[in-house]
Amino acid sequence: MILLSIDPGTRVAGFALFERNNRAVSLLHYGALVQNAQESLIVKIGTFAEYFEALCIEWKVTDIALETSFLGKNAQNFLKLGYMRGVLYALAYKRGLAIHEYAPSQIKQSVAGSGSADKLTVARVVTRLFPGIARNLSEDTTDAIAIGLCTLWRTP
Repeated sequence: MILLSIDPGTRVAGFALFERNNRAVSLLHYGALVQNAQESLIVKIGTFAEYFEALCIEWKVTDIALETSFLGKNAQNFLKLGYMRGVLYALAYKRGLAIHEYAPSQIKQSVAGSGSADKLTVARVVTRLFPGIARNLSEDTTDAIAIGLCTLWRTP
C-alpha cells in the first residue's frame, strides 16, 4: 500500500506519503502545498488538483486518507474545504484509489491516545515517532502525518 494522507485546505494543504509492507510502515515524503492567499479560488482548486494528481502518479499511490469534515466557526471555509475534498474524491475515482476517512477524534485517539488532544500534542507525538523529520513543520503537515498513521493502524 502507498498511502497519500492529506489535510486539505485552500491556503495550505499538508500531506504525507507512506508505504506499508506487511506490518512495516515507512514515511516516504511529506510537506505542504502553500498557495497564494490572493489567488482566485478556481486557480487554487486547479493547482490543488494538479499537485495531488502528480504526487499520485509519481509515487504510485494506491490509497488516499482524509479527515472527515466538520463545521467549524466559518461556513465559507467549510464550503471551500468541501471543494478540495471533492477534488480528492474525483482523483480517487479517476485513478481507482481507495479513500479512507476518520473523524478528528479518532485520529487524535489513535496517535496521541486521547480524542481530545490538541494540535500541539499531536505534532509532538508525530515528531517523536519520526525523529528524522523537521521540527518546524506546519500543523497541516503534522495533521496529515497523523491522518496517515491512523489509517495505517486501523486498516487491515
